[in-house]
Amino acid sequence: MTERTVALSARGIVKRYGSLAALDDVSLMVAAGECVALVGESGSGKSTLLRCFNRMVEPDAGTILIGDSPAATLDPIALRRRTGYVPQDGGLLPHWRVRRNVELVPWLKGLADAASRGMDALSLVGLDPSTFAERWPHELSGGQRQRVAIARALAGDPVVILLDEPFGALDAITRADMQSAFRDLRARLGLTTLLVTHDLHEAELLADRIAVLRHGRIEAIAPMADLLGASSTTYVQELFRRARMGPS
Repeated sequence: MTERTVALSARGIVKRYGSLAALDDVSLMVAAGECVALVGESGSGKSTLLRCFNRMVEPDAGTILIGDSPAATLDPIALRRRTGYVPQDGGLLPHWRVRRNVELVPWLKGLADAASRGMDALSLVGLDPSTFAERWPHELSGGQRQRVAIARALAGDPVVILLDEPFGALDAITRADMQSAFRDLRARLGLTTLLVTHDLHEAELLADRIAVLRHGRIEAIAPMADLLGASSTTYVQELFRRARMGPS
């Protein structure tokens, strides 16, 4: 990490909901151009940590940095406009056509070329603007809606993309197609990505490193090959065994 620019970092993050510690002294760094996947069981703190980076969740303690800037000092609206975010359901506005959905962030930024940025983003995700720009979200398949959601995240030229189970609601074939498409897109654009997923196979396919969360703490963080090694903790080994990965 010392030879690469740090795009995102979390230092000693704590977030509590009453007596429940959703995040308990979590620290994490993501290098520019890197994809880090957050994995773990339900309730481990994955989505909470992800949303700390765009201030959808405010930590009770610790520091979130976007580049060198503390997130707490940034206007949350401006921060979200420079940080691409794709939730599981895509979050498209149903009463807006695809074109307007994708142009949203550059339009909010007041960019004169918002329309061309939107069309370029649709092309990047494999959707022909002449075919899809004037469609309504309800006229799209699940995979197409997620492509539009990714295009919307890209259109504003974000410093980082935050993905919260972006392919989790898709059928197996569409999911595989979307995973491959996003992997290729990330490699081509050099996107910095933080990905929440419950699918360890997806994490292996898309991420450079994987952070395993357990009860609000990071149990381990490493490339998949290292996590599958004999030096992994008992919990990590059991998690991968249940996913039928690594030694049985």
